[in-house]
Amino acid sequence: MATSYQKYEIRRRNPDPKISALLVIDVQNYFSAMAQPILPNLLSTIHLCRRASIPVFFTRHSHKSSEDHGMLEEWWNGDLIIDGTLEAELMVELDRRPGDVVVEKNTYSAFRDTNLDGLLRERGVGEVIVTGVMTNLCCETTARDAFIRGFRVFFSTDATATSDKELHQATLKNMAYGFAYLVDCERLREGFLGK
Repeated sequence: MATSYQKYEIRRRNPDPKISALLVIDVQNYFSAMAQPILPNLLSTIHLCRRASIPVFFTRHSHKSSEDHGMLEEWWNGDLIIDGTLEAELMVELDRRPGDVVVEKNTYSAFRDTNLDGLLRERGVGEVIVTGVMTNLCCETTARDAFIRGFRVFFSTDATATSDKELHQATLKNMAYGFAYLVDCERLREGFLGK
């Protein structure tokens, strides 16, 4: 998947470390089977961003009550991530540090009914790099929402994952066409370190 995005690429740009933030979307135990294959690329992306002094924001999807799941219960036949369970916790393999923010969310967009927008703007962030799971649901919805809010969006092709290769590819095509610059670990490394 790392190089397949090139056929969709319409525009090319590297993130500006001075105004960027990394979003690590929902890398939780519930999604561990999906996240494990991209974990090396995700950790590489996190480390590259830390070396470039880019703040890292993690999101965690869960439901605290029967009132906060909206259409998700119907759509996923009641298969919800319940707060307080092991499935709801972020994977321990993530390189989380004490200063990292964890944004709690209960729908696909990390911006909906959260303080993410304000946290980013407080730090002077104008660009976001989107990683995590699922490519075509929470990652894509968060990227679209970020674009609509005026953030320049960079969407990782090799540090995002979903249940199906075609869904992953469809999101990359949609992102490149209307919402985001596509990047991978190699492009970030070149952009940040000049290598």
